[in-house]
Amino acid sequence: MQGLWLAQQQLRWRDDLPNPQPAPGEALVRVRMVGICATDLHLCRGYYPFTGILGHEFVGELVTPAARAGQRVVGEINLGCGQCELCRQGLGKHCAQRRVLGIKNYPGACAQYLCLPLENLHPVPDAVPDTQAVFTEPLAAALEILQQQMPTPQQRVLIIGAGKLGQLIAQVLRLTGCDLQVCARYPQQQALLQRLGIPSLTETALPQRHWDMVIEATGAPAGLALALQSVRPRGTLVVKSTFGGNVTLPLAQLVVDEIRLQGSRCGPFAPALRLLQQGLLHPEWLISHQLPLAQGETAFALAAQPGVGKVLLQL
Repeated sequence: MQGLWLAQQQLRWRDDLPNPQPAPGEALVRVRMVGICATDLHLCRGYYPFTGILGHEFVGELVTPAARAGQRVVGEINLGCGQCELCRQGLGKHCAQRRVLGIKNYPGACAQYLCLPLENLHPVPDAVPDTQAVFTEPLAAALEILQQQMPTPQQRVLIIGAGKLGQLIAQVLRLTGCDLQVCARYPQQQALLQRLGIPSLTETALPQRHWDMVIEATGAPAGLALALQSVRPRGTLVVKSTFGGNVTLPLAQLVVDEIRLQGSRCGPFAPALRLLQQGLLHPEWLISHQLPLAQGETAFALAAQPGVGKVLLQL
């Protein structure tokens, strides 16, 4: 099997990987398309000691079970133990023993085939092309914000970070009718937001202690510091970045200003697919490059460049 293999922070294309064998309750999926995200790039830099096949944003088609062969699917990436208290409560993404597709102790999607439990897989509606379906996982992560803290139309909401995830969050929050603005650094990011009618600001133009809700999606500690400067007293700060190492937080400010701090990670797939089916989101506007899997090393190098849009791998 062909795939991209990461070991000791070195990524290389291989054509000698063993074909995965589905366990009971799992499906074999032939991968059609994979998206490269910031987490993949961080893994290449040693954020987490992962060895194996990278990739977790994918769309594929079922090989098994035979009765559903050919059906297009996307997949939730967390695999809990199924036995602990959190798993029994439906919180498998917080299971202490969880494995995560292409991230933690489980082979990922940058290969010709992968296996996932059937319960993790969601059918892709016929009206949703692969170039949209491949965004289901990060779109679900954007929707998780609404499950945790739904902004009202009267609230002022700021997204700090206009990369791929920040753009998807903006598309989702735009549907709520809130007073939305995005802190965007690069002209191409600002142009994408303008296409959706979403105002953008530069870092130097941000008023301090102004926003009812601030969503940090930069992936950098400096972005978190900027978010803390921007949120108003008794406002909400939603953190989407998973920083490597420790980050200093000004706890006195959080206490004195009574700021609500909300971590936010993976989210619901079914609503993401419904929004795509209804034509309410346009994640495909973020795509800048599509390369074959055999050029995966080049694709990762492109994706790591500042300001580059979404890079997809095709199989």
